[in-house]
Amino acid sequence: MSALTSESRFVDSFETRIADIDSVDIDKLHALSMSVAWPHRREDWQFLRDFGQGIAAIDEIGRILGSAMWFPYGGRFATIGMVITSPRLQANGAGQWLMGHALDQVAGRNLGLNATRAARRLYLSLNFVREASVFQCHGEAILPPDVELPPGAAIRAVEADDLEAIAALDSLAFGTDRTLLLARLLANSKGVVLIRAGRIEAFSLCRRFGRGHVIGPVVASNDADAIAVVHPHAVEHAGAFLRVDTREKGGTFADFLSRCGLPIYDIVTTMSLGDPWLPVPGRRGMHEPKTYALVSHTLG
Repeated sequence: MSALTSESRFVDSFETRIADIDSVDIDKLHALSMSVAWPHRREDWQFLRDFGQGIAAIDEIGRILGSAMWFPYGGRFATIGMVITSPRLQANGAGQWLMGHALDQVAGRNLGLNATRAARRLYLSLNFVREASVFQCHGEAILPPDVELPPGAAIRAVEADDLEAIAALDSLAFGTDRTLLLARLLANSKGVVLIRAGRIEAFSLCRRFGRGHVIGPVVASNDADAIAVVHPHAVEHAGAFLRVDTREKGGTFADFLSRCGLPIYDIVTTMSLGDPWLPVPGRRGMHEPKTYALVSHTLG
């Protein structure tokens, strides 16, 4: 058994063990994320536990010192997220120990994650490769200007029967099927679809998260379509806290977010282990859908 996956280790003279994250009190997990200034509510933690799997590091007096989760999509890919280590755990080099256990659980899969500045060095040491930047745009939303719908397009609210169509669109953009995740999101979100010639060609979902609401995922084949499905959410939440996580640094979509009062607050790094996660820049066809906004850093 390697040091990375030993069943326990000592941290500040306390023996620390690995436990299934489902066995941990949700309030303790909430306190852990609050300790590193992450915005997740108890409800956000519960959503992630219901959908994914994970572990926690617990010392002998019951303190939660770290967590890591993974979210399988099909049999070949998973995202890694909610990797949180307390400063005490980091100082003792136990972040790698925690990740070693997580990586054992997803062995054989290609992996993707979105790394904070503080965690990038850890992931690089585990042979993850940088692929792109994610721009966390948030703030008190302001009423956006009116926008014209793209030619031939109409928008309407998402309906339950739309799941198959939006899942197919999302799969093309994300690279693997996320029907189960989208079904859970639909139950907790308001959505907008853009229809052209009787087909859904773009969609967005918006749900409660953290300090307010987050818009994501957003999938479209061009900036105009993406703006069209985000605009109703921006109007609805004007004057309230709103967040969008996007890889769009420039262009009309990024400009639109700025006009909605959502400046770039932070930048995280998309990384992968195994096959590349994201399409090679410049190889996406003009009319192929892409992910304009993530579900979250954790879920991609």
